[in-house]
Amino acid sequence: MGKVYLVGAGPGDPDLLTIKGLKCIQEADIILYDRLVNKELLQHAKKEATFIYCGKLPKCHTLKQENINLLLVKLAKQGKVVTRLKGGDPFVFGRGAEEAEVLAQNGIPFEIVPGITSGIAAPAYAGIPVTHRKTSSSFAVVTGHGENGKPTNINWSSLAGIDTLLVYMGIGHLADICHALILHGKAPDTPVALVNRGTTANQKTVTGTLSTIVEKASIEKIDNPSIIVMGEVVRLRDQISWFKEVRTHESEMVFADEVV
Repeated sequence: MGKVYLVGAGPGDPDLLTIKGLKCIQEADIILYDRLVNKELLQHAKKEATFIYCGKLPKCHTLKQENINLLLVKLAKQGKVVTRLKGGDPFVFGRGAEEAEVLAQNGIPFEIVPGITSGIAAPAYAGIPVTHRKTSSSFAVVTGHGENGKPTNINWSSLAGIDTLLVYMGIGHLADICHALILHGKAPDTPVALVNRGTTANQKTVTGTLSTIVEKASIEKIDNPSIIVMGEVVRLRDQISWFKEVRTHESEMVFADEVV
């Protein structure tokens, strides 16, 4: 019997991989990796390792999740050491729990190796903390893409009161998300940042408010992968932005309640 490691590869910057994650890559006979995994990490594998791409785009999956689950079981039963390399953290919208369930049901030895999740790392690289003693004592992470597409099954009323809201996979439904939050009491002038390709050399951040960010995202052509950050902490970007990123036509950050 082999073994499976479910490994979080981090948010994009290869230096953010954990030491344990690196060891799992080095030990693996076979590596199954996702679309958002930095390919530089594969260079640490042994020469005889086999790579299997499992990347997923919206409505376009190289391998269906069910097939990935079965493949992990099959390879481990062949005595292989398998590293399942997933972007960010395997248990934060990475479907790692589903893979772990199948492995457990089939008696396959496995380990979970947490990774740095993009919802915290991308804002940090954009100069935005998810918490702050004066402005944010709570934060929540939420998917912007429901099981059947639009995030209609999400309890936006309970999320409207969270200080900092971090939305994964939400760019395609940005207008719906902003509308839902305003409808449930979130102020239209709430600061919002979109961090595109966070922690990588191609990082780009666009800022605005709940009422303006949809138009700005369209102008700047923001696509996936992006993290949506909503809350007063976005205002701190002007003070603590430290990472040199792709410049856009975005002007200095100005919010509706500020005098120019």
